[in-house]
Amino acid sequence: MKDIALALLTGLVLGAVFRLLRLPLPAPTALAGVAGVVGIYLGGLIIDKIVR
Repeated sequence: MKDIALALLTGLVLGAVFRLLRLPLPAPTALAGVAGVVGIYLGGLIIDKIVR
């Protein structure tokens, strides 16, 4: 739970800094971002299964 809270806090701080500096946010659209995270997770699971 601590990891999730730290990740959320980091994202909030970076989002605020980018917005204050009037820079584009370095993140894909919401659906593409979620799909990317799920893909990374599933790829890791597949490799774990293959290595065992």
